[in-house]
Amino acid sequence: MKINRSFFQLKTLLVGILFFQIQFGFSQENENSALYKTIMSKDSLLFNIGFNTCDVKQFENLYTEDFEFYHDKDSISDKARFLKTLKSGICSPTRKYNYRRELIKGSTEIYPLYKNGILYGSIQMGVHRFYESSEGNSEQAGSFAKFTHLWLLKNKEWKLARSLSYNHQMTSSTAGKSNLFDNDAETEKWLKENNIPALGIGIITDGKLKQVKVFGEIKKGISAPYNTIWNVASLTKPITAITALKLVSAGKWDLDEPLYKYWTDPDIAKDPYLKLLTTRIVLSHQTGFPNWRDFNESKKLDFKFKPGTQYQYSGEGFEYLRKALEKKFNKTLDQLASELVFEPLKMNDSQLIWNDKIDLSRYAIGYDNKGNAYEPTKNKSVNAADDLLTTIEDYSKFLCSIMNSEGLNKKVFDEMKSHQVSTKKNKYFGLGFEIYDLGNDNYALSHGGADKGVQTIFILLPKTKQGLLIFTNVDDGYKVYENIVTHYLGENGQKIVDIETK
Repeated sequence: MKINRSFFQLKTLLVGILFFQIQFGFSQENENSALYKTIMSKDSLLFNIGFNTCDVKQFENLYTEDFEFYHDKDSISDKARFLKTLKSGICSPTRKYNYRRELIKGSTEIYPLYKNGILYGSIQMGVHRFYESSEGNSEQAGSFAKFTHLWLLKNKEWKLARSLSYNHQMTSSTAGKSNLFDNDAETEKWLKENNIPALGIGIITDGKLKQVKVFGEIKKGISAPYNTIWNVASLTKPITAITALKLVSAGKWDLDEPLYKYWTDPDIAKDPYLKLLTTRIVLSHQTGFPNWRDFNESKKLDFKFKPGTQYQYSGEGFEYLRKALEKKFNKTLDQLASELVFEPLKMNDSQLIWNDKIDLSRYAIGYDNKGNAYEPTKNKSVNAADDLLTTIEDYSKFLCSIMNSEGLNKKVFDEMKSHQVSTKKNKYFGLGFEIYDLGNDNYALSHGGADKGVQTIFILLPKTKQGLLIFTNVDDGYKVYENIVTHYLGENGQKIVDIETK
């Protein structure tokens, strides 16, 4: 059988089908619906009986003849190859380990597929975790992954036609030894296994920076120093947000004043929606702008929806706010950020523009996931949404100041951490920060950054005065996040992981 579609093509196709279903009214199935229960029963037969007990007959019976399996860490398989691999691998009579699959509770989404009003199939999406055990040893958690299944109704029987398995990540218990991150040699070994060139961690306890840990190499053969300089991509946005919020706290700027009074982009000058844009709308990502105008075929800025009605992450929104601030105060954003954030906090290694102040001997080169280096982004003008250069220590000072509400009055701080717009279950955007609802009135503030050769994130727990900062210099650095988050933030960290993986 010739397979001529890539994993990414099929994933795009299924996402497109799902989008079509949602647009035309075929929404996610309720857990009590007949279809939901049917697909879940098939899932149970496939894994609880088939995979977990190595009953290969279950796979043969539940798959269509033209079944295809797509795996992001492996190759594409048809039915024959998949069954052969299963029999000779994890279900081999001579296997040393037993494997078990567990569906993450609450992660399942099921959508019906109709043709001419007749149900012909279903898309199942979810997250599952795999465990392994050997004789005489306790069961250990292995990887977890997202999956998408295409079920088709064939001759009144539900059969699995396509299976996609992707976003594989190791669970915290597979990080190796319990002293990982506390034992430099073990951590360096683990990073090499995961192809992470350099890793920086900032640990905040009792509202203060407790420890900075930096591992790996900033470039081939050069160890990463304690004060490594990193490009942190979208972690620039919280700097811009706090700069604006400090001006609001000082009574010099208004959260809800229309921005057109100070700046109007020529691309939207005739659009009445422009009068709805405010700082609040920008900081909560409700502008209606695309992330970047270059994503549009026209390369021009436009509104995708009425501002203030829904969430859509946008760097353009932050750039719009920058231009309004600069017009109002007759200063560049880097000048405002220096006066209000960098200088008061003594963030001496932080800057928004690439210039001669950068100590290149400490700069972390960014890499793709094959080990190829990217050219540094040498921005000569400030961007409110991207390309901040900083260190773990500097940015941790900034995070501590946020946690301790320095420079913000109570009203503004409360606005900052309020749920301005929902982005997914138990997750929201406030003013410049993502907010996780952890239950029992507990919450986390967070933001991530991603660019070529950059993956960064921070998490703050204001109620317990804890915080965590993670910098990496590789395209897929996010794959080590879960281990680090659960190691340092424990139960609250696991809650955040669960929200993200459902």
